[in-house]
Amino acid sequence: MKKIISPALAILIAALVAPPLQADVKTREKTTFSLEGFLGGVVRFFGGRNAREGVESTVAVKGPRKATTNNQTGQIIDLDERRVYNLDMRRREYRVQTFEELRAEFEKAKAEAEKEAADASAEDREQMEQAGAELEFDVDVTETGQRRSMLGHDTREVVLTITARQRGRTLEEGGGFVLTQTMWLAPRIAALDELAAFDRKYIEAVYGESFIGDIQQLAGMMALYPAFTNMATRMQEEGSKLDGTPLSTTTVFESVRSAEQLKAAQQERQSSGGGGIGGLLGRRIMGNRGEPQARSRIMTTTHEMLSIDTTVDASDVAIPANFRERK
Repeated sequence: MKKIISPALAILIAALVAPPLQADVKTREKTTFSLEGFLGGVVRFFGGRNAREGVESTVAVKGPRKATTNNQTGQIIDLDERRVYNLDMRRREYRVQTFEELRAEFEKAKAEAEKEAADASAEDREQMEQAGAELEFDVDVTETGQRRSMLGHDTREVVLTITARQRGRTLEEGGGFVLTQTMWLAPRIAALDELAAFDRKYIEAVYGESFIGDIQQLAGMMALYPAFTNMATRMQEEGSKLDGTPLSTTTVFESVRSAEQLKAAQQERQSSGGGGIGGLLGRRIMGNRGEPQARSRIMTTTHEMLSIDTTVDASDVAIPANFRERK
């Protein structure tokens, strides 16, 4: 893992279809990302304080460039040059990658994650494949009626839930997954549309229109939980229909055991559980520790806007002075 926390992760997961780039914008944002189970252990081990407390970053968009910086790292994306400049703020140096190199890096990370997931038994792999192929999706959008003032805007709380369950069975009967996004939406803020527009252009240019997520953080998720990609895509589609701009977003991905799977897991924690969605997934989530639960959290991300400004200087998206290139 080269990068544990990406400041734009929540935006990438819920990337909205936005209008063409037209204006400049600069924000301060805070992002947290946590995984449960063995993947979460890896993230916490390598991520240190950032993985536990999150990362506060400054994000600036001006023309074809976007810069994201924090006290340790930074990244400058240039859509015209088709290059990314990765900054080491402590060593005052940067490394250049082309979009083509980034695509190859993603494919390699995904292949490695799939190879790690292949240590499962044939039965477990079959369960995972069947789970991805036989899922039906339910969508629920709830306006809670709660309101909050954020950055001078009157926001309302909206909860978007995507449920993936076995075809022809309820979530309780067959198990499945739940992806929940809780948003505080302000009236449409054009400046923040620029960030979403830039992210979408970048994702499409590097990874293709269907890609959602961050290369290191989500490659393992995609390999272990095939349903996640489909659910994130569906959430993207439904999120684009909502009226307003999110100033705070919390996304939670959960696995749900059926009554049969839960009973089997309680009887023998190390067993694969009942049929359908379970087995390896349940063991990965529980980490072979504790009493099995009907619902287990896999991933949580939060993204919050701390400030918004429409004045951006060219230096905000330029490589800082006295930085040297690392070959």
